[in-house]
Amino acid sequence: MIRRRSFLCAVAAGVLGLLATEGVAQTYPSRPIKMIVPFPPGGPIDIIGRLVAEHMSASLGQRVFIENRPGAGATVGSAAAAHAEPDGYTLLFAPSAALAVSPVLYKNAGYDPVKSFAPVAMVSSGSLLLAVVPSLPVKSVKELIAYAKANPGKLNYGSALGTAPHIAWALFNQQTGSNVVYIPYKGNAQAITDLLAGQVHMNIDAPASLLPHIAEGKLRPLAVTGAERDPTLPDLPTMVESGYPDFVMTFWTGVAAPAGTPRPIVEQLNKAINAALQSPEAKASFTKFRVVAKPGSPEAFGGFIASEVKKWSAVIGAAGITVN
Repeated sequence: MIRRRSFLCAVAAGVLGLLATEGVAQTYPSRPIKMIVPFPPGGPIDIIGRLVAEHMSASLGQRVFIENRPGAGATVGSAAAAHAEPDGYTLLFAPSAALAVSPVLYKNAGYDPVKSFAPVAMVSSGSLLLAVVPSLPVKSVKELIAYAKANPGKLNYGSALGTAPHIAWALFNQQTGSNVVYIPYKGNAQAITDLLAGQVHMNIDAPASLLPHIAEGKLRPLAVTGAERDPTLPDLPTMVESGYPDFVMTFWTGVAAPAGTPRPIVEQLNKAINAALQSPEAKASFTKFRVVAKPGSPEAFGGFIASEVKKWSAVIGAAGITVN
């Protein structure tokens, strides 16, 4: 009798919990939603986040506003989002650095990229671009690697510590067996300045950062790092086509909520984001930044995050990269 009563109490508690969750979802959102961007305002990630927030506001009937909280390789803002109330009113607009790279690099990031978040939706994805200074006597990836191996330790590569270009350098050396020397910078902008001056020989960065200089003839593009050719750069081969099937690296964005956010709220947010990605404004903005929209389910985004964490943990560990 006691066991039966305990069982019935448990069932009742579960039903009440489910009804409470459904009730919250029916009234959600009843106030503005904060979406944290862990980077400064004005950059590509911030602009894309604001565009998505604007369209989410129209879809949800409540204002979705951006709060910029940069610092420590995107870990400051990401940790703040991870520890917020899981009620759907604080979200993270997460770049790949926040959920796949920085939690591995920083010993005290303050969050787990898989356990601390409820994935909501992937937003965008784009390839990085490999470019060299015109003074290098190479016009293809094959020629670059042959030159690097013939001149071990003489080629260098500059980027900000702990950024996607830094990790791309590690992947390049590991995949090609090269010994390109890494030069750390406080910011990628200064690294590109020195690249243009010829003090640095090569870089792998977002197309938006390198293409203006390529158009002026100051840099020579060799390849993109996506699994497929970039539709906006159809003449450039991929690293895969260049003979390195495991050299795939993209920079991506997505939206995550604190772990424990009710499933109906996650689904509602996912629907609003996927609708936003279909807007003409979003498509035009994505084309400007050389990225493509990636609508999908929360489960697909969660699986992607887990695979990215596993991949970059191995690359970072093999390269011995750490940031205090």
